[in-house]
Amino acid sequence: MDYREKAVRCVRETVLPVQMAQFEECGRSLDAQYRKYGDTEGFFAKVLQPGHRYEVGYPKCVCPEVQRGDVTDPAHCECSRQSVLYILEQLLPEKRITVETVETVLSGGTCCRFLVTVE
Repeated sequence: MDYREKAVRCVRETVLPVQMAQFEECGRSLDAQYRKYGDTEGFFAKVLQPGHRYEVGYPKCVCPEVQRGDVTDPAHCECSRQSVLYILEQLLPEKRITVETVETVLSGGTCCRFLVTVE
């Protein structure tokens, strides 16, 4: 499965425009965006090291396929990792970004958490 393409299709017209508007509103600062918008019912973000390291995620699985019961394989969570990566690459095209999966609901975690590094 090409999770990258699946992730892009999932967020390109939905989550990306929202994140882009927040980013612009916050002066194109990821730190400011995450401080302002990083504690909502559907998304969390913490600034671990300003300008460099972040923890982002979802309090519960937000994948429609998982919510419908169509998918139960934890490998599918690569799609979420890829969506986080894609969004950040659009916000910060001049930076090198890595996204590491910390835990996911499908893998037995209490939430879906990702560690982001911006270089």
